[in-house]
Amino acid sequence: MTQRVLTGITTTGTLHLGNFVGAVRPAIAASREPGVESFFFMADYHALIKCDEPDRIEASRLQIAATWLAAGLDTSRVVFYRQSDIPEIPELTWLLTCVTSKGQMNRAHAYKGAVDANVAAGEDPDAGITMGLYSYPILMAADILMFNAHRVPVGKDQVQHIEMARDVAQRFNHLFGRGQDFFVLPEANVEADMALLPGLDGRKMSKSYDNVIPLFEGGAKAMREAVARIVTDSRLPGEPKDADNSHLVTIYDAFATPAQRAAFRAELRAGLGWGEAKQRLVDLIEAEIGPMRERYEALMAHPERIEAILQEGAAKARALAAPLLAQLREAVGLRRFQPLKAAAAPAAKSKPALPVFKQYREADGKFYFKLASAEGQVLLQSQGFEQGREAGQWVARLKREGAAALAEAPVQRGEGVPAEQVAEALAALLAAEQA
Repeated sequence: MTQRVLTGITTTGTLHLGNFVGAVRPAIAASREPGVESFFFMADYHALIKCDEPDRIEASRLQIAATWLAAGLDTSRVVFYRQSDIPEIPELTWLLTCVTSKGQMNRAHAYKGAVDANVAAGEDPDAGITMGLYSYPILMAADILMFNAHRVPVGKDQVQHIEMARDVAQRFNHLFGRGQDFFVLPEANVEADMALLPGLDGRKMSKSYDNVIPLFEGGAKAMREAVARIVTDSRLPGEPKDADNSHLVTIYDAFATPAQRAAFRAELRAGLGWGEAKQRLVDLIEAEIGPMRERYEALMAHPERIEAILQEGAAKARALAAPLLAQLREAVGLRRFQPLKAAAAPAAKSKPALPVFKQYREADGKFYFKLASAEGQVLLQSQGFEQGREAGQWVARLKREGAAALAEAPVQRGEGVPAEQVAEALAALLAAEQA
């Protein structure tokens, strides 16, 4: 079975060497694997949430597209497009918004983090928070569900959003599917051993720390000057160096073969000077990045070529998106006018849909469960457990004992949910268990 993998790139800046090692290079390599259908998109609608500088967004879109193409993204194998070129995505966002509970959005990490920061600063809780920030997990869900991606590579901080996308997909399928699932349920693909390149000062390479090695911007000169600023210890040429605790060596390892790594460490232990070591690093990086930089500069000089590639990618993406959206419009009742069907005779009353317990793991590594109504409203939310077994035991007890177990259960009711509603839901589950 072909697996669809979807990767979004937010267009608010330029990429550096750490982005290349940690994200660009492995993603391009993964796209070449057999049995994988890859979707890469420029998340420029998402960029509007974070940035209100049009010129910066315009430049970033071009620079990042050129970077991926120069780095070897094969657009004959993947679907490469701009989010803003697919009008079906914002329309799907609205359809999903109409079935997403506000309580679920209130629990989104980004929104809660912004509220907490405002409260800590003595501001109104919602000061400066836009509806874009508040509801961007729904846009992210639309990005994923529009193409029914099976896997979404994300960092640990984004796992919650994949869980939200799954919840919204399930709710839409339940409400409008009539036995058909329009959406597959995506899985978060968290790379536990994702390479995190250290910056010039040893901390994670990040523009916020001003410690990055540029990828293409500024050319070979900017890269060479950045490497020269890598912090090393004060040992002189001829003195043995601690190769195992040097972030210069860690950066070298990201571009070297096993044989090169071993030889470099041996030379440092034998007294290779840091200046010469930095030149070796420049030469090694340049061997891989130099040809890419040439392609990047050629693309940047002819943006119409990039535009043509993205328009071709948009056509491929819309060929998939448009038929699905047509099905969804039909399902929710946004149909072409035709004679209305005669009212059907009352059907035998079907059994009401039952609430459901869901167990999952959050980005903090702990295990949680929640009780949701058939419509998707969160009725109970558990605390975090160190072991998944503990969460499972509490779910089994609540199913077995119903509301009688609530006094001891490590749970809290969903926002605005009365105790009677929880008790009724548990009673329904208990009756189903005993039936």
